[in-house]
Amino acid sequence: MPALILLLALVFDLLLGDPPNRYHPVVLMGHFIRGMARLAPRQGPIRRFIHGTVLVLSGIALFSLPVAWALAEVRRLNPLAYGLVAALLLKATFACTGLVKAARQVKAALERSDLPEARRLVSWHLVSRDTSQLDASLVAAATVESVAENITDGIVAPLLFFALAGLPGAWAYRFVNTCDALLGYHDPIHEHLGKFAARLDDALNLIPARLTALLLVAATGLVGKDVAGAWRTMWHQHGRTASPNAGWTMSAMAGALGVTLEKVGHYRLEGGSASPEAETIDQALRIAVVTVSLFIALMGIPLLVSGDCR
Repeated sequence: MPALILLLALVFDLLLGDPPNRYHPVVLMGHFIRGMARLAPRQGPIRRFIHGTVLVLSGIALFSLPVAWALAEVRRLNPLAYGLVAALLLKATFACTGLVKAARQVKAALERSDLPEARRLVSWHLVSRDTSQLDASLVAAATVESVAENITDGIVAPLLFFALAGLPGAWAYRFVNTCDALLGYHDPIHEHLGKFAARLDDALNLIPARLTALLLVAATGLVGKDVAGAWRTMWHQHGRTASPNAGWTMSAMAGALGVTLEKVGHYRLEGGSASPEAETIDQALRIAVVTVSLFIALMGIPLLVSGDCR
């Protein structure tokens, strides 16, 4: 059943894409996180840290325990309906088609030399940084970086937690990752409020990020890119990013493509002397798709023998 649920979820992602924002669980999670954040104490780092911790733990319970209860009830009533509902719930935790679509929209804007639209699209869909002053190469770099990072936290990690802890595990991961995306910043507003979310997200992605990076290096060889460059850049430059996890896949991708990926003032991943351009985005997407395919094949074996989906 777990393997069938995963297969159905992948089919739903391919055929249906992401649900409208008003119904998307991640958007609902965002509403909850922002609402709880508004209730945080305005003063006192310890009080704000405690509030942030309660926010994360209560959100995990709110968005994962009802999933476990609902699945148990549906399974009791109708096993076929259980499989379909479980697949739809799993699909809500990852986004393969959505990532490809967003990256290709940026690529299309760059190809028609519409830099303002490319800046808007990459900011709207893929990154949280200010993109208003980025040139075409930096827009392409931001897109490639986001593709590389999202292989881990947008696809591999939630599916890995599904394999380890069932759908409640996948939903709990997705909530923590959403918390980090909204609150995990080093600024006066978020520094203490988002610290627990950021540290927990780092811990949860510790293994997925490194596994994904290794699979990305393998995928690089399968698509005919620079395996040695991917490995060398990953091994020596993964620590250049502030995140202890994102640098692994981003540096591997830079080396695979032989380009330099830079977030000005923050990091510079030197996989080669070439500057990213529109075509680089397509190359990154090909590596990403093969990386995910390798992970699905790797995960399929334990799912086939597990015999249960909690």
